[in-house]
Amino acid sequence: MHFALYLRNLAKNLQFSKILELNLAVLFISTSGVLGRYITLNPFVTIFYRTLLAAIIFYLFCRLRKLDLKISTNRDKIKLVLSGLLMAGHWVTFFFALQLSNVAIGILSLFTYPIATAFLEPILLKTKFSKSHLALGLLVLFGIYFLVPEISFQNNYTIAVLLGILSGIFYALRNLLMKQEIEKYNGSVLMMYQIVVVAIVLSPVLFFGSFNDVLLQWAPLLTLAIVTTCIGHTLFLMSLRNFSATAASIMSSAQPLYAIILGIIFLAEYPSLKTIIGGALIISAVVIESIRSLRKHAAVEGID
Repeated sequence: MHFALYLRNLAKNLQFSKILELNLAVLFISTSGVLGRYITLNPFVTIFYRTLLAAIIFYLFCRLRKLDLKISTNRDKIKLVLSGLLMAGHWVTFFFALQLSNVAIGILSLFTYPIATAFLEPILLKTKFSKSHLALGLLVLFGIYFLVPEISFQNNYTIAVLLGILSGIFYALRNLLMKQEIEKYNGSVLMMYQIVVVAIVLSPVLFFGSFNDVLLQWAPLLTLAIVTTCIGHTLFLMSLRNFSATAASIMSSAQPLYAIILGIIFLAEYPSLKTIIGGALIISAVVIESIRSLRKHAAVEGID
């Protein structure tokens, strides 16, 4: 009896540690909002040095783990290049959105990407479209309305929200493009190649600006490369072994909350009531869609 109780408690502790690991990954990834606001360099420069440092670290990690770096087909290579271009667009637009607004608006407008994915997936992967996505899309649009104080291109917040949404669309497209590749190759290897593409695309920044400005902000840049990009994304990939992708995405809904809390602590950026309402509507749509997908996945497994 005591041994059975011990095993039950051990299982609970192991599950708790897995949940803690996933939340730690989400927390590390959430630091991109604060660091994006803190670093005053042009976003093109920031992303270039972020990816340059991260590519070196990922390469050393892959070599240390003796991971196979070979990409077997030209089709897969093209997909990796395209996903790298989309990743570059995602990061650059997100960092411009952060500079034009604040952590809360930047991260919340970006977090429209799960709903964008729900609309894009039936078009690109020829899956069945769900009518409920229209309702969730309207909920997200309603949330965006609260994020923008005044709909005008003279208003930086309007431009920031549009850039954040565009960043989310880039991210959704990249995720859909990598949907099949993640089954064939190691996640760290795929991430490394995508980051290399981003670094190559943004390499012209070496001929513009002052490297002294970069050196003055080496600490946050290194933190962005190591904590956010390498550790955060690697932990998240590792956690997918313990959870389904859908379950992980539900827990990832905590990312805007973590980012906003970090913004309050380190930048003294307090979101307005309208931002909180808009964010609550957007995250509600994300959680609803994630739970629906989880139940659908569980039902399919039950049939099998």
